[in-house]
Amino acid sequence: MSVGSNVLLRVEHLTMRFGGLTAIDDVSFEAGDREITAIIGPNGAGKTTIFNTLTGFYRPTVGRLSLHHPSGQTYFLERMEGHHIAQHAGVARTFQNIRLFPRMTVLENLILAQHNRLMRASGYTVFGLFGLKVYRDAEAEAVEKAKFWLDKIDLTDRADVEAGNLAYGDQRRLEIVRAMCADPVLLCLDEPAAGLNPRESADLNRLLRFIRDEMGTGILLIEHDMSVVMEISDHVVVIDYGKKISDGTPESVRNDPAVIRAYLGEEEDAELPVVVARDLAAEKDAPARGRTARQKIAELAEEQEASAPKKTGKRTVKRTGRTKRLAAEPTTRTKTEMEAAESTRRHTGRKPTGGGRGGRRKGDE
Repeated sequence: MSVGSNVLLRVEHLTMRFGGLTAIDDVSFEAGDREITAIIGPNGAGKTTIFNTLTGFYRPTVGRLSLHHPSGQTYFLERMEGHHIAQHAGVARTFQNIRLFPRMTVLENLILAQHNRLMRASGYTVFGLFGLKVYRDAEAEAVEKAKFWLDKIDLTDRADVEAGNLAYGDQRRLEIVRAMCADPVLLCLDEPAAGLNPRESADLNRLLRFIRDEMGTGILLIEHDMSVVMEISDHVVVIDYGKKISDGTPESVRNDPAVIRAYLGEEEDAELPVVVARDLAAEKDAPARGRTARQKIAELAEEQEASAPKKTGKRTVKRTGRTKRLAAEPTTRTKTEMEAAESTRRHTGRKPTGGGRGGRRKGDE
């Protein structure tokens, strides 16, 4: 937050746990009134989780989220329901994925954003049903506000076109001005430049500057496009693995070694933690270990082959009509087996057909 600016949002010791997983760990920062505060960090750092706690989607495990209106009133967002945060505290947001009503026209999307004001003016349908003046005036005012924002994003001539038929960049800007139709004091934008080409990013930058400078609305921005962040941000907060690692002006954050490490990794000559260094060394040695293991397996197979007794041919044994081929067995016979074979030959005059463990020998044929 820049020097001399008023604090709009103060986040103190924010912690968000999901069971045993700590998504946000003791994060504190401030966002100034009439300033653009960017929250950046690698994917999975916890940036969107911060938005979800600010807008009532999650109830923080620990921490205080205080919104200080320019009027002097303070809202503690962690105690409020989500719809009250939008309606009473004046916090509006967009999402990573476009959430327009694609089958409604561009103008209807902007009028729908003023639903709460129109419902009050209609006496919750009674005044609107009878077309009383109080409702007609509120409706005309809503249409004029919608036309004002359509003019700012150059979509006046497409007011009656279905929102789903707009180009992607136009849909992004339409979603932002739809949020502005709710008259927020804090506008939360989740990756508004995602998927935009350079020309569309430049249009987005002009729109966000207008909202900050002319409308006096504070902006909290999550963005991965560093060209957008560094060009329009007044204050940058960097989150990594759920913790704040840097906080300051765009220039100071750009040169912060902790931020460089988070985005680009450690330099080769930097001293790494013991556990990280050990894992990296083990990963580098993995191919060598793999080759050594294969060599050892080959050597062991050769040793087993050399130590195995020599084998001859194969013999066939029939069992229950099925033939199984058995591996050859050692040709050596015991003395008793040889004497039994010789006795059989003398008494029968027939050659032995195998017998014993060694099968038929060449000398018996």
